[in-house]
Amino acid sequence: MGENINIKNTALPDIVELKNISQKYNEGATTVIDNLSLLIEDKPNQGQFVILLGPSGCGKSTVLRYIAGLQLPTTGEVLIKGNPRTDKDTIGMVFQQYSSFPWLTVLENVALGLKFRGVPEKERKEKAMEMIKIVGLEGQEKKYAQYPALSGGQLQRVAIARSLLVNNEIILMDEPFGALDTNTRLKMQDFLLDIWNDVHPTIILVTHDISEAVYLGDDIYIMSNAPANIVEHIPTAFGFEKNRELKRKKEFVDLVYHIEDRMMKLE
Repeated sequence: MGENINIKNTALPDIVELKNISQKYNEGATTVIDNLSLLIEDKPNQGQFVILLGPSGCGKSTVLRYIAGLQLPTTGEVLIKGNPRTDKDTIGMVFQQYSSFPWLTVLENVALGLKFRGVPEKERKEKAMEMIKIVGLEGQEKKYAQYPALSGGQLQRVAIARSLLVNNEIILMDEPFGALDTNTRLKMQDFLLDIWNDVHPTIILVTHDISEAVYLGDDIYIMSNAPANIVEHIPTAFGFEKNRELKRKKEFVDLVYHIEDRMMKLE
């Protein structure tokens, strides 16, 4: 059975919890995740920015898929706001690959989740436009969601807007900036912090970039190699007010080195 950090449950309301999760394949012969537990609490008027780090293939994306309802664990339980997850818990997920439908406009893409719910056209377009303004795409709503009509960063903003409109309390992100060039990636990091500050969702992000993890996250969880478990929880304590100067501070650099050392021990 894998190692697992202690899960501390405070008086804050729970928003996402994974309890004793295991994932087995090949009729139980291969264990990918072993007895993993994770508790994310809801901080009022703040949300949380949770980062999952770990070696490739350890199951980070699988954890997101459990929360999104795209995959069921072999054993264990997934809870949303303290209750077992059901199909009514609609949670959006932003992937590394651009997930917008290129034959639809930005507005149609953002409103798509509401369309599936049967929300009347006028109402869903109004709500979609509100979200388009929040993510800074006003004026782009009639363009088709495809390159080169939109840049890579803009396409990811479309996906984030769609996720927020589906559920503005929880956003799941799987290497969302991995395909972007360096400058766009840095700008998208700051954009995501702005969204966090303005909307206060709980964001759960998978990344392999340690500096990005320390910059964005207020809670970092490190997963081990398969059979995977969470082996370290690191609160960053840098707060909301973040800018590039933070990356030059000793405490930031020291934390990056600490995580690098911890990750190397997992190989």
